[in-house]
Amino acid sequence: MNRLQAEGSARPLRWLMVLCVRARRGRRTNRRLVEKETAMPEGPSIAILAEAVQGFAGRTISAASGNSKTLPFEELVGQPILSLRSWGKHFLVELPLYTLRIHFLMFGSYRIDERKDGATPRLSLQFEEGGELNFYTCSIKLVEGELEQAYDWRADVMSDHWSPRLALKKLRENPERLVCDVLLDQNIFSGVGNIIKNEVLFRLHIHPLSTVIKLPQGKLRELVKQARQYSFEFKTWKQAFVLKQHWQVHNRSECPRCHIKLQRAYLGVTQRRTFWCESCQKRYDSSLVLYRNSQSSIACC
Repeated sequence: MNRLQAEGSARPLRWLMVLCVRARRGRRTNRRLVEKETAMPEGPSIAILAEAVQGFAGRTISAASGNSKTLPFEELVGQPILSLRSWGKHFLVELPLYTLRIHFLMFGSYRIDERKDGATPRLSLQFEEGGELNFYTCSIKLVEGELEQAYDWRADVMSDHWSPRLALKKLRENPERLVCDVLLDQNIFSGVGNIIKNEVLFRLHIHPLSTVIKLPQGKLRELVKQARQYSFEFKTWKQAFVLKQHWQVHNRSECPRCHIKLQRAYLGVTQRRTFWCESCQKRYDSSLVLYRNSQSSIACC
């Protein structure tokens, strides 16, 4: 007897939801929205994926395979998809037994109703009603229990439940941290990645080595506001396939405001690649911070 049989009717309301979803949704997926990632997906990209696969909600898994060493593939067969959601950089496939949490790491990707040539998926799901989902070079873990208890949706910048007040509270509890680090803290800004970090700091004229405590309160509130606003702009541009055209500093060499060479280095505790302008981005701090520049030498400023 597998876990699905043993659990029986432990979640009857969820099974009723499946029947309703099947009645409401068609079987076709809008494949135009499918984005094939080539670098670490940020929260907006995962939100796009979640929207693109909503047609799979309510379908029943007929086959599961892949090169994962930890997934119980045999338990997945026969389970219906209860929901497909995103939280920050996590893609969540909710099943009656548990939820599959998929993180695409640096180079993960996915395919909807097709497969990647010459690559074995970490997880491949086929469905009784037709269609398939394939996930590559990603981390997949099982999340037990209800998602509402496992995740704080108030921290997700793409969520309807996002709480700017909670983000401000968490920032004020971390006064000595660098802004380039706190923007990447998924407990504060779930879904914000390196592109959003670089672009938001440039938009607000804030130097990445500024500390939270030195930022004026108005700037701190703007940081919280823009972390969410830019994420939605990111999503819109990505869906229109024009995201890179809107980058001001990320992967750029010249400041569009000052027309001088941009700085680039691996900054902060996170040591993520950062682009900034020394002329128009003000540093709200006076201390010295070590960083590693793009030529792998050690510098201090």
